Amino acid sequence: MIQVPPAFAASTMAREGEAGEAWLASLPAQIEELCERWELEVAGAPMHGYVAVVVPVTRDGVELALKVSWIDQSSEQEALVLRVWDGRGAVRLLDAREESGALLLEWLDPDRSLMDVPIEQAAAIAGELLRRLAITTPTGLRTVAAEMSDFRDALESGWERFGRPFSHSLLHRVLEISRLEPRSLRIANQDLHYENVLAGTREPWLVIDPKALAGDPEFGVAPLLWTRFEEPGNRAGLERRLRIIAEAAELDHELARLWSLARVVDYWIWALKEGFTEDPLRCRTLARWLAPELDV
Repeated sequence: MIQVPPAFAASTMAREGEAGEAWLASLPAQIEELCERWELEVAGAPMHGYVAVVVPVTRDGVELALKVSWIDQSSEQEALVLRVWDGRGAVRLLDAREESGALLLEWLDPDRSLMDVPIEQAAAIAGELLRRLAITTPTGLRTVAAEMSDFRDALESGWERFGRPFSHSLLHRVLEISRLEPRSLRIANQDLHYENVLAGTREPWLVIDPKALAGDPEFGVAPLLWTRFEEPGNRAGLERRLRIIAEAAELDHELARLWSLARVVDYWIWALKEGFTEDPLRCRTLARWLAPELDV
């Protein structure tokens, strides 16, 4: 049986408590049963992200990836979205047991991501992938509007709870943005960042780990701004990156800016809740760069 990575076990138990501990205890047996069902052989030690382990496996000599996720709102619709994309610009889904959070995926190179590509080139590649993947949404996909309804409740309470960490004018502006009517109902991948684009063989670069919503694809730009945050160096650099992404993705530049501002503030509150120290400072800088007209 596989050994659950200790760091993944610790973070899952800290986040999910007794339910997470029970799931972790069942995970090796789950993976063994999935390997039997799909005729897989374990080919390496498991890797992990925030809510999932990924086990390198083979079938008939072909390298594949077996991913098993803790099922939550962020992961429960991953199979749905990957089926709709069908490998066009994204990792190909070969099989799934959605009730178990299990996905059988084509193998991509975990050691080569857009983190290794010069930032402006990486931004252009990510923007092009964003454009290709912003297709009409499948039935049942959670909407940006629903996400923003939850966001508003958390934002106002968090702003008070954490001592009003930013100005009332920024709070008011972001609440306004959160009520924007969608211009389209296309797939908006809210977790598209440079580490989530891996090198493939069918295509040079493929997106993994989608966290998708139905709405404006501009909603998905923000992680491409706060990831590799230090590389723009100043507001002009951030503006250049935003323009590169918007042009490659064929997005509305100003709408991308607005949604990115709202999501940066959402990230800011989340980082304070998690007890992070550097991330809120980055969020303050990003908010100032994205909305220089406001007193942040």
